Amino acid sequence: MLRVITYIDGFNLYFGLKSQNWERFLWLDVQALSRNLLKTDQNLAHTKYFTSRVSLPPDKAKRQSTYIDAIQALADTSVYFGKYQTNPHTCRKCGHVYNAHNEKMTDVNIAVELLQDAFRDAFDSAILISADSDLIAPIEAVKKLFPNKRVIVACPPGRFSQNLCNASSAFLKIGHGVIAKSQFPDEVRTSTGFMLRRPASWA
Repeated sequence: MLRVITYIDGFNLYFGLKSQNWERFLWLDVQALSRNLLKTDQNLAHTKYFTSRVSLPPDKAKRQSTYIDAIQALADTSVYFGKYQTNPHTCRKCGHVYNAHNEKMTDVNIAVELLQDAFRDAFDSAILISADSDLIAPIEAVKKLFPNKRVIVACPPGRFSQNLCNASSAFLKIGHGVIAKSQFPDEVRTSTGFMLRRPASWA
């Protein structure tokens, strides 16, 4: 069986689902999603999820924290954190000051893990769930340094980068069916016995 590690760009996947108005699928089991992307000759070795914690508004931060706790309750799954920054910007036309939100470090964290795992010979194929073209460089590096390893891009719903897909060994688009059957149960028990519940709303 070929060993597979999945690398999931959390915000890219989240905003892809939001763009399709698929908020009902945001209680997404990323390990189940990873397994549902495998071929019959592949075995899932590990799932790596990359995100950044938000702090505002409080209800959104609480929902995200619950979701991250659910992911961390999964076996053979790791979560890697970047930074979520809020920067003030001024409108040139009216002078209105507003906050712009930017996620930092996710692409760097994915690149580091992908290359480290390739050097450790931890996978035969990597599945990258993202449509961020900033990840072209690490994909090309893995293909150049390890010609026998494959990096497959799985574009989230509503997201696509032709350049990223061209750089990959192969690519696919994640559809409604795979997302729908990759959901957590309404309640998820953590390793300490605490029960996490699907948020009533994602608004």
